[in-house]
Amino acid sequence: MSSQHTLIVDDDPQVRRMLRSCLEGEGYEVTEAGNGDKIESVVSEADLVALDLNLGREDGLEVARRIRHVSDVPIIMITGKGEMIDRIVGLEIGADDYISKPFHLREVLARIRSVLRRSGTSKTIDPAVGAPATIRFDGFELDPSRRSFRAPDGVEIPLTTGEFDLLVVFTRHPHAVLDRDRIMDLLKGHDCAPNDRSIDNQVARLRKLIETDTRQPRLIKTVRGAGYSFTPTRLDR
Repeated sequence: MSSQHTLIVDDDPQVRRMLRSCLEGEGYEVTEAGNGDKIESVVSEADLVALDLNLGREDGLEVARRIRHVSDVPIIMITGKGEMIDRIVGLEIGADDYISKPFHLREVLARIRSVLRRSGTSKTIDPAVGAPATIRFDGFELDPSRRSFRAPDGVEIPLTTGEFDLLVVFTRHPHAVLDRDRIMDLLKGHDCAPNDRSIDNQVARLRKLIETDTRQPRLIKTVRGAGYSFTPTRLDR
């Protein structure tokens, strides 16, 4: 996935460092700002802005207004627990979402991904673009260009569009643990709520087609509390 640029505007250097480390670990490009000075000149390069509404001597809402005056970049507000009025005003002036302190980093990532998907700025890729003619694993043959999938005996296995794209994603990330948010991030145009179970349903259907025992899956394993891992014995791409 192409790198996305997040601008963090927060007067607390510890918060900035924590967010930067988390986002860069997920492949995002990050720029930090401790205040709203010259915000208009740096926001043009950002795909998303994470903006603390409490910037010490500055009013974060005013910074949000200045951003909106020059850009429609998605804005996620970072607020305190008791700042309900500020959250309402922020949303009214054009912020896209908010996160309340103290926050969990997984929540931050989920909200950033969700806002980018909704805004249409998520730089995802078509799973079939750039893929080889045929991907082989454990006797199965997956052809992204023709969108065909064959069993070890050569019989073609019909897949829905979602099932096919999900299988391509798995073959591109063998042995990696992918959570639902990451999978949705990798699927082109997949825009569903964080609690959506469509990924789980597609995994269940794929298992029925490729596993010899769905109760003890060998190819698409569940990693408890973390996601799914595609673990073929052999993969040729």
